[in-house]
Amino acid sequence: MARPFNHPAAGDISLDNLLHALSDPMRRHIVQKLMASDSMSCIQACATLPPSTVSFHHKILREAGLIRSEKKGVEVINTLRRTEIDERFPGLLDAVFSHQTPSP
Repeated sequence: MARPFNHPAAGDISLDNLLHALSDPMRRHIVQKLMASDSMSCIQACATLPPSTVSFHHKILREAGLIRSEKKGVEVINTLRRTEIDERFPGLLDAVFSHQTPSP
């Protein structure tokens, strides 16, 4: 049986962890793709990367509180915790991504 994913409570999400997670261009790319859709599997987010690298980036995003991951069969479906982030840090994601150059 697979271990459940750990997600921080909304009140435990810190600005330092969010900024660390968003400091990597690939993780910003993942978040940007999630901002444009309701949910997405790990494979859809980064099809060109090795699975271990994709897992690592999603783990950082999950532990920072940016995404919620749920196992659906053999896939892991991720959703952006946009409402919780916007309530805790209003305008943060908009500010970060208004200056983001388009993803490759």
